[in-house]
Amino acid sequence: MIYKFLPLILFCVFSFKPLNTADVERNVISNTDPKLVAANTKSTLETKCKTFYTTIDANNLSLPKFDSFFAAFQGYEQLKAQGKIENEILTVIDFSLSSKEERMWVIDMKSQKVIMKSLVAHGRNSGVEFATNFSNENESFKSSLGFYVTGEVYQGKHGMSLRLDGMEYGINDNARNRAVVIHGADYVSKKIANTQGYIGRSQGCPAVPYEVHKQLIETIKDKSCIFIYHPSRNYTIKSKLVS
Repeated sequence: MIYKFLPLILFCVFSFKPLNTADVERNVISNTDPKLVAANTKSTLETKCKTFYTTIDANNLSLPKFDSFFAAFQGYEQLKAQGKIENEILTVIDFSLSSKEERMWVIDMKSQKVIMKSLVAHGRNSGVEFATNFSNENESFKSSLGFYVTGEVYQGKHGMSLRLDGMEYGINDNARNRAVVIHGADYVSKKIANTQGYIGRSQGCPAVPYEVHKQLIETIKDKSCIFIYHPSRNYTIKSKLVS
């Protein structure tokens, strides 16, 4: 009776083509190609970020735009994994927005809740209402983009202030030498924004209103993460924390 099953056996044998050397090489390349691996990693991280983002309690305020939060999330996760973040607070500053808007968000990453939202200044040479130019150079009076970790609290000419350490070489690593710090400023106010169409500008510091600066500093001190965002292609090319 075996002859009845012979056609079926032959069909099965010839239906499965063995992988040749070229097929094997293509599979190996597809599994190890750095661009493909990076794309897959980014896709996985973006999915994780979207899940996190949708569960954040805005606390009757608002959330940052997803693009700025996703960029912040990427660097935050890396810096936390490297042990550089001890205070699990993420501050997102979106310099793509007008300085008239409250464009600083302080987010508790453990409770997944927006704690604060505030006006924040950019450097005087970065732009007027909008920040468009950025620098890591001394005396540039421009803001620097990227990731920072908060340093020590001190009393300066603006009162209670907070030092910042830039985490990105060539982008903001000169922040401490430039004295780029968090401090209060009377030129950062809604009254000024409504009067002249933009708030005052700093020498490069992310200055905030005096009425919130102490609360902000107490919240984000002790090695929390700050991310200053702008959809700048030049930044994305240079950054090793954002893809």
